Amino acid sequence: MICVDVSGVHLAQPDKVLFDDLDVTVSRGDRVAVVGVNGSGKTTLLRILTGALQPDSGDVRFGRGARITMLEQDPVLPAGTVEEYLGDGWEVAAVATSLGVQPLFGRRTDELSGGQAKRVALAKMLADNSGTGDAENAHDMIVLDEPTNHLDLEAIEWLEARLVSMSAALVLVTHDRHALDRLTTRVGPSKVVELDHGRSFVHQAEAGSSAYATYLDARAERIEREAQEESTRKILARKELAWLRRGAPARTAKPKARLRTANEIVSGGPRDLGVRANDLELGAGTTRLGNQVVELIDVGQQFENPGGEPTTIFQSVDLVIEPGARLAVVGPNGSGKTTLLDIIAGRRAPAIGEIRTGKTVVPGYADQHSASLDPNMTVRKMVAGPLREPDHEDKALLEKFWFDSTAQYAPVRMLSGGEKRRLQLVMVLASQPNLLLLDEPTNDLDLDTLRSLEEFLDDWPGALVVASHDRAFLDRVADHVLAIEPGGSMRRVPGGVRGWLDERAATGGAARSGAPARPKAKKPAGATGKPKAARTGPSPSTIGRRLRETEQAMVKAQKRVDSLNDELAAATDHAILADRGAVLAEAQGELDELEAAWLELAEQAET
Repeated sequence: MICVDVSGVHLAQPDKVLFDDLDVTVSRGDRVAVVGVNGSGKTTLLRILTGALQPDSGDVRFGRGARITMLEQDPVLPAGTVEEYLGDGWEVAAVATSLGVQPLFGRRTDELSGGQAKRVALAKMLADNSGTGDAENAHDMIVLDEPTNHLDLEAIEWLEARLVSMSAALVLVTHDRHALDRLTTRVGPSKVVELDHGRSFVHQAEAGSSAYATYLDARAERIEREAQEESTRKILARKELAWLRRGAPARTAKPKARLRTANEIVSGGPRDLGVRANDLELGAGTTRLGNQVVELIDVGQQFENPGGEPTTIFQSVDLVIEPGARLAVVGPNGSGKTTLLDIIAGRRAPAIGEIRTGKTVVPGYADQHSASLDPNMTVRKMVAGPLREPDHEDKALLEKFWFDSTAQYAPVRMLSGGEKRRLQLVMVLASQPNLLLLDEPTNDLDLDTLRSLEEFLDDWPGALVVASHDRAFLDRVADHVLAIEPGGSMRRVPGGVRGWLDERAATGGAARSGAPARPKAKKPAGATGKPKAARTGPSPSTIGRRLRETEQAMVKAQKRVDSLNDELAAATDHAILADRGAVLAEAQGELDELEAAWLELAEQAET
């Protein structure tokens, strides 16, 4: 059964084309992912596919009797209580429990936060489309806009399994790369619709393979091809410019068509091809950290309950954050991850315990809210702040995170939700902190921005503490994991995020019995509840920092070896050949030593 067929669709905004001549068909059972940078029109396309929005031109045809529903990024719930909205029955209870909605049943829908409303709306959609649900409420096509936002890691794992088993067509936008790969790998049809600077590409996967992987391969090939075309364009441009720069008599005789051709070649550079290659000196202005960053000693946090006992969020937390530490904070929703970040940042005082912050620490905190952005201020002024004018460093940082010269002059009110999130990150990084605190930084970000952020953090010299539900992101940027358990204790989990999820799955999500003993002496970064004597050799954060430093040194060494090889290939003088050959041998030896050191550190990290 065909749910929707889109043919030759075109849609433009006043300053840009979102997509042109787009063709895509979605049938029952299909899995379709829509990808593209923030502001490229992903949510707009979803609304066209549901009939909520009409394109400027093209045909949108819906299958006869096709029932289509959409989960918006910011759903609006009807008045009443959550229980009245969701209904009753065991299926509703099961879905609500898995998504963490059960405690909200007595709340009114207008009292919910944006994240709570999103989870309630998702629970309603899944309950209505369950295998045992009311057939009248079931849909043929389900459209999801960032469904994993505001879910914890366990809920995301459960949601993936649930969506895989559904028979309805599924169309989604998500930044979760694990979910994209899993949901577009199936026996039946799956595809990725890529929106790229006004163009659109549909990537169809073969049966049993991942449409997301197919998209990545095709995109890489296209970028390489366009880079080759750009190289050819530069050669033509040089020839045309050389012709234009001949003497005055020749210039007077040049036909207008030849002048126009030269100008088009020179000015008609390629479209932006993915992550920009500007060589930012990341962290060049960052204040150097001393030996002490932040230390938490026997910290606990409680919230008062009117007429009852206070609620303990976490307790007996001992944590030392060292220079260069990379910590990922995980735990169920409501376990206190944001509260812990607030305490580390100095925004909130703990109920008990002591906080010690180094004198050289400059914290930068990107929280989950972008309400503080002035809607009438331009993007570039938001980054520069009220006390100075934007400079070239602001421009380079904005370009690194996909704000081109036009977008830098746009008022904040014109930005999409993902673009506002991106701007918030740039504002924090522009303050040149040496302790970076990120609370759900991947929410609403597109895949390309995620990769840019990961690359930025790879080279960033300060300490990092991040709370996120994005498994791929945490695997990339964090050296080890701090798990806040339901009982309020915090501990280090071997095996990273995957190890933590496997452990909780094996125990049914229950916390380990008994609180871990805490040592009196200062512990390495991120270690909680484990005696110092139990660890020998460098701490995991130290090993991780050395790995990153060695990787960066290997990149520089490889560039030097490549440059020397190029010099040798171009040289003809015997003396130059001998000199460059000796230098090359020395450079290759340094690279070999770095590779050996990297292998040794990698082995230490695994053990």
